[in-house]
Order: sequence, then C-alpha cells, then structure tokens
Amino acid sequence: MKKTEAIELLGGSITATAAAIGVSYQAVNQWPEDLPARIEDRVLAALARQRGLVASIRAAKRKQKEAA
Repeated sequence: MKKTEAIELLGGSITATAAAIGVSYQAVNQWPEDLPARIEDRVLAALARQRGLVASIRAAKRKQKEAA
C-alpha cells in the first residue's frame, strides 16, 4: 500500500490518519511511500474500526458461539 492511499482511506489528511491510528502527525509524516506490512496492517485495522466492521465481526462470532 502507498502512503497516499492510506491517507486517503483514513480521512484524506495526515492529521486524520494519525488520529485514526493513534500516532502523531510526525509519525505519519515520516512513513515511507511504500508502507511496510506492519503499518499497512494498522491502516486496515483503523479502517475496519471506522467502518464498523470490527463490531460486525464480533457480533457474528457471538452468534456462532450461541448456535454451537
């Protein structure tokens, strides 16, 4: 994933991206253009939280356990 793509996905600014991931503006500003897997994973996790996917996954897992 490219740095610019990550920033667009998480709000379109370095400030919004930093807030979504829980790091400083300076940390995001220093990311390389080609993000390593560990940063890409954090971006995808933040995106899932923003879109409510984490809650949906947890609810589905709860239903599975109840059905078992």
